[in-house]
Amino acid sequence: MRIFTIAGEPSGDNLGAAVMAGLKELTGGEITFAGVGGPAMQAEGLTSRFPMSELSVMGLAEILPKYFHLKRRIRECAEAVLADPPDVLLTIDSPDFCLRVARLVKAANPAIRTVHYVAPTVWAWRPKRATKMAEVIDHVLALFPFEPPLMQAAGMDCDFVGHPVTTQPQATPDEIRAFRAESGIGEAPIALILPGSRAGEVTRLAPIFGPVVEKLRARHPELVFVLPAAAGVADLVEEKIRDWPVNVVVLDPRDSTPDSFAVTKRAAFAAADVALAASGTVSLELAAANTPMVIAYDMAWLTRVIMQRMLLTDTVTLVNLVSDTRVVPEFIGADCDPDRIAPALARVYEAPEAQYEAMELSMQRLGREGEPPGLRAARAILARL
Repeated sequence: MRIFTIAGEPSGDNLGAAVMAGLKELTGGEITFAGVGGPAMQAEGLTSRFPMSELSVMGLAEILPKYFHLKRRIRECAEAVLADPPDVLLTIDSPDFCLRVARLVKAANPAIRTVHYVAPTVWAWRPKRATKMAEVIDHVLALFPFEPPLMQAAGMDCDFVGHPVTTQPQATPDEIRAFRAESGIGEAPIALILPGSRAGEVTRLAPIFGPVVEKLRARHPELVFVLPAAAGVADLVEEKIRDWPVNVVVLDPRDSTPDSFAVTKRAAFAAADVALAASGTVSLELAAANTPMVIAYDMAWLTRVIMQRMLLTDTVTLVNLVSDTRVVPEFIGADCDPDRIAPALARVYEAPEAQYEAMELSMQRLGREGEPPGLRAARAILARL
């Protein structure tokens, strides 16, 4: 069996590596891979046609200078697929790149089966994306249990395969104790501050999160504030929190190896009593660690106006959506204001019990008790061939 697979982001690289491992297990190793991927997929046997980092660009300002280069890479991938047709073209997230490759492939050879891993968020906004995607994709592997009916209605096969957050290792008691001792926190209660992993997020949210931290510290002086900085924005984080009136313990990924930082980060998540976080997958990571949270996010004014008009849900917090509750307070756009966020964060810290059931339910619905998502994804691919 032969699979041509493309991933364009580190998260997609991890998904791809897991499904590659699952396919090797289910086929007894009678399978080969070609395409584009990062170090995780290469460790599973992929020889990447070019560095995956070439595709890891976001935002109009970043994409425009690389537009013609990316178009060449799209054509290169499509031509490679067509020159030696695989059993499956498996594209993973990164729809701006991956679906363009699939479109060229389908136009030239409709018989090649196309599978896309990670459904578009049509439940949140731009539902017509599913219909357009169905023109070039045969089968979707979905992370969320409410997505298959939406994809099937657009004309694609779709299987819910579980979310990778359910298989992420959680901190052990020894790791938590070591983190508290090494960071000098001791037994003090912890408030986790998570302003995002991208420069734009940190730039917008740090001036809002700073006053929130000040207000919460005034109400609860016993709290220690911990900020795990994301790789790539550690310098920016240091710059943006320099003028905060409250000392913050910054966990800097540059001070350790990636593996040891991952242990420190998961220990911080598990040790925390409450978290203030940017919107995104981090809410599921906090739920996996059983850490109550408040979600806040802001964006450029024009983006805010457009999103408000196009948004199809009354919440963007994944824990709220998966658990079908609204127990996690969120402050998005114009509501992302320190005077609104701080009292809500204090209430969650003082009475966190309301979120525990929703967090546990989210993990169950995302597949914590079943097979690992990579194996389920591999099984779904093989079952529909």
